[in-house]
Order: sequence, then structure tokens, then C-alpha cells
Amino acid sequence: MALRYQTLEQTVQGKTAIITGGTAGIGKACVEVFCAAGMNVVTLGRSRDKGVRLAEEINAAGKGQCLFFECDVKNTARIREIVRLTVERFGGIDALVNCAGVFPEPKAIDDVSEEQYRDILENNLVSYFSFCKYTLPYIRQAKGSIVNIGSIVACTGARHCQAYLSTKGAIEALTRGLALDEATNGVRVNEIKPGHINTEIFQQMLDRSDNPDELRRYFDHVQCLGRGGEPEEVAYAVLFMVSGWSSFITGTDLIVSGGYELGEGEINLKP
Repeated sequence: MALRYQTLEQTVQGKTAIITGGTAGIGKACVEVFCAAGMNVVTLGRSRDKGVRLAEEINAAGKGQCLFFECDVKNTARIREIVRLTVERFGGIDALVNCAGVFPEPKAIDDVSEEQYRDILENNLVSYFSFCKYTLPYIRQAKGSIVNIGSIVACTGARHCQAYLSTKGAIEALTRGLALDEATNGVRVNEIKPGHINTEIFQQMLDRSDNPDELRRYFDHVQCLGRGGEPEEVAYAVLFMVSGWSSFITGTDLIVSGGYELGEGEINLKP
């Protein structure tokens, strides 16, 4: 196969991806890594200022192009519009990375209303379904790829995170179901399960904590590698999953966790 003589970048250059949640954290890192590899990226988020600034910085670098749209992922009409505008601008869609989502403040189930639960489902799960639904006609034409960002806590559990866990478990099931459905169309569908990653969400947790140093120490040691991951470490894995280098992988979960799932964090804490 000619593929074995290609670099990873050669398998993705000039292709187009939609990346949701691209103004912060893992989503932003994916935008930066994909564009650096020569892909064109359409990304979206709620913060127009952050999105416009990110696109300007990437486009100034002169590699892959970046186009930003302001979007609430619960707005189905806006999702359809962004898909249409992407195809008009770049001629098609080769890949989708579902990354947008929220991580609510941990609460016991007694303190979570049905409305709050539904809102998290809409943000973290229904939006994944919608972007898959409306991009798939074009991804099928390209024989492309979908990558859904889940979480390792779907395997391990986590305290006081019922709604968040519900969405991450469902993302795994959605991924496997779509992989089966779309295999005959030449579309690969996979999931990335990150562990603890040093994102803005984690910084917000530290800011709310009464003992941020102890909290950081715990999260550094909850992985057997003894540190939290960086967003770009997840983004490299996502790029691999949309590239030609993963052409025989579908319906799987790639765990990028530093060994989070190998044991509870408390056993790794050292005096």
C-alpha cells in the first residue's frame, strides 16, 4: 500500500474538519494541531472573541485555514447552517470531532433538578448526535472519520457526577452504534477517552476549591504517570484517529489517561 510510505501529515493535508468546542481546552488544541498538520478547520463555540482571535492567530501562521462560527450546540438550526457554510467554503467535510460540552459542579443527585440534568444531556450528548447526523452525508462522500471525545470516568465512575457520567457512557454507545452503521459507507467512527487533562475547566475547579494545592496534588497523582495530561497530548491522538494512519480502526475507544484507570488515585499519593 502507498499509505505505508506517507507521513501522518500527508494523509490529512488539504482535508476539512469540523471541530466543536474549539475555543478552549482539548477542542482548541485539536484546532491548533489539525491546522498545523495542514488541515482546514471549521470550529465553533459560544465565545466569539476567543474564536475570532484563535482563527486570526492560526491563519497568520499560513498552514491550514481556520474558520470560526459562534454557536450554541443546542441550536439545531445553527448546526445545519454551519454544516452548509462549511461545504460552501471548503467543498466538503472529511472529519468531525465532537468535543463541545460542559462539566457541571459536582452535586449529589438530591441537589440536581430534572431541568439541569436535561440541559447537560442536550449539551454533551444530543449535540454529538446532531453534528453526526448533519455532517454524515458529506463525510460518507469523503470516506472520512468521526471522533467523539468521551471520558475515562465512563469506565471508572466519579462521585456526584450523575449527568456528566450519563453523557459520557452514552457517547461510547453512540460511537459503537454509528461505527457499525457507517462501516458499509466507508466511514470510521471512534472515541477518545481522556483522563485528567489540565484545561480551563480544571483551573475553575481549583479556583472553587478550599485547598487548591491539595486538589492539584491529588489530580497529579490520580494517573500512574504522576501528572495530568496536556490538551495537545489528546489532540495528537485525535489527529491520529482521523488520519490515514488509523485507516483500519473503527468502533474503538482510545484511552489517553496516563494510566488513570489502572487504580484509584489515593494509592499513588506519596507523603
